[in-house]
Parts: sequence; structure tokens; C-alpha cells
Amino acid sequence: MLVDEGIILIKFWFSVSDTVQEERFRSRLEDPMRRWKLSDTDLFSITRWEDYSRAKDDMFDATDLDFAPWWSIESDDKRASRINAIKHLLTQIPYEHRVPDKVSIPERPDANDSDRPPREQTKFVADHARTLKKN
Repeated sequence: MLVDEGIILIKFWFSVSDTVQEERFRSRLEDPMRRWKLSDTDLFSITRWEDYSRAKDDMFDATDLDFAPWWSIESDDKRASRINAIKHLLTQIPYEHRVPDKVSIPERPDANDSDRPPREQTKFVADHARTLKKN
């Protein structure tokens, strides 16, 4: 119905290998800046990997249609998968390529420090991130 109304429906499936997904989960355990990304659902998904894979295959069988196909993107490399998704998305939507206007950055005028309060008077948030263990 959406497509019949003129809506462009593009469905992406970002496919991650079980090995890489487990590596990502394990790295989140050790990284306090990314620990929040590891949910109970993520942990449970490890034990249901095969079930979820079969459910995905069944969903594709039922909903991969000529007028609204699923597009799978290999996603072990997150950066590459994002670039590939964007590039493919642009091939699916009619648009006119435009060359952007040339931009120049103006010269910054010299600072006049007498108009600003001393930096020491500013209250800064402590840099807690620097104290955290990084992988």
C-alpha cells in the first residue's frame, strides 16, 4: 500500500557474522564508554542466534518483493557498511546531482582578550572520560 501511494520503500538488512557480533559484545564488556550498548536482549540473542537467523530468512521469504526488496549489507566492517548503504540508497532515489557552491572561510579577526573574562573564572566539567580504561 505504501508503494502504491508513491512512497519509496527501501529495506536494508545489516548482516553481521556471529564471530564479529560476539567480538563486539565482548569489547563492550571491557569498555565503560560503550558498556551501556550491551543489553540483556543482546546477551540473550547469543543463545538464540540460529533461531533469529531462521526468523530473518522466513521474513525475507515473506516480504522480499520485487517492488520492495530487502537489500542485505555485509556489516562486519561498520564504516564500510555505512558507506555502502548510503551509496546504494542514492541509487534508489531519483535525484539530480548538484555541484555545491564554492565556499571560502573568512579570516578570523585578532582576539581582543580584554573583553573576555579570564579562563580561570570559568567552571569546567571534570574530564572523567580521560580516567577511563580504553581498549
